[in-house]
Amino acid sequence: MPIYDYQCSSCEHKLEAIQKISDAPLTTCPVCGKETLSKCVTAPSFRLGGNGWYETDFKTNNKKNLSESDSKETTPKKSEGASCCAAGSCK
Repeated sequence: MPIYDYQCSSCEHKLEAIQKISDAPLTTCPVCGKETLSKCVTAPSFRLGGNGWYETDFKTNNKKNLSESDSKETTPKKSEGASCCAAGSCK
């Protein structure tokens, strides 16, 4: 599932959210509560989880490196780093 970066134009709070491509973009900032959250244009990132991926295919015994939580995560996460909106890349 894709990981999207968001930034609030009011309080400058940044976060990441794992969402389906078909999900509506987030608009409400979890910090200030205003409807000023924008999706930022960033390098693509996504998570390959569950069985069937290369990490689990060719291991023997119990040496598989499975992620601790394969549940779908929709809770926004706080992201640290440079402002994605500094260059006007938010839409």
